[in-house]
Amino acid sequence: MIDRPPSTFARDIRLGALALGVVVATLALGQIATYPNLPWYAGLIKPPFNPPNSVFAPVWTTLYVLMAFALWRVLRLPASAERRTALMLFFLQLALNTAWSWMFFAAHSPVLGLVNIVPQLLVILSAIVAFWRLDRPAALCLVPLAGWVAFATLLNLAIVRLN
Repeated sequence: MIDRPPSTFARDIRLGALALGVVVATLALGQIATYPNLPWYAGLIKPPFNPPNSVFAPVWTTLYVLMAFALWRVLRLPASAERRTALMLFFLQLALNTAWSWMFFAAHSPVLGLVNIVPQLLVILSAIVAFWRLDRPAALCLVPLAGWVAFATLLNLAIVRLN
């Protein structure tokens, strides 16, 4: 019997499942902290530019799909120091994303959320630069995330100031 490497298609399916699984796990961990605390959030004073609650789920679903696709594209690339750095930045922004939900919602602390979201935005921007060097479509998939988190940073700051 000859040892053959797995087909590219099978490898892509496995890497896609891995990318989707990691992103879905991030989503689930964040929701565990968020949903039970929505009544607390409803009681906060929010700025006029706060979107309606119905906007958050579709926006985050889209962002998570884009993140999973970007991760899949980079995972498919040959191993290198640049790829390792890009993946480290990507996973760090996912960890900060999850931690934000726990810091803001579960801890009932917009201040802790702000402490998290500023470096989170910087890590996302760094991940975009690192992805750009490897795979431009993957990097472009993270640009909407950076835009949304920049907006969320302003929203978080406004909530801190109003409460």
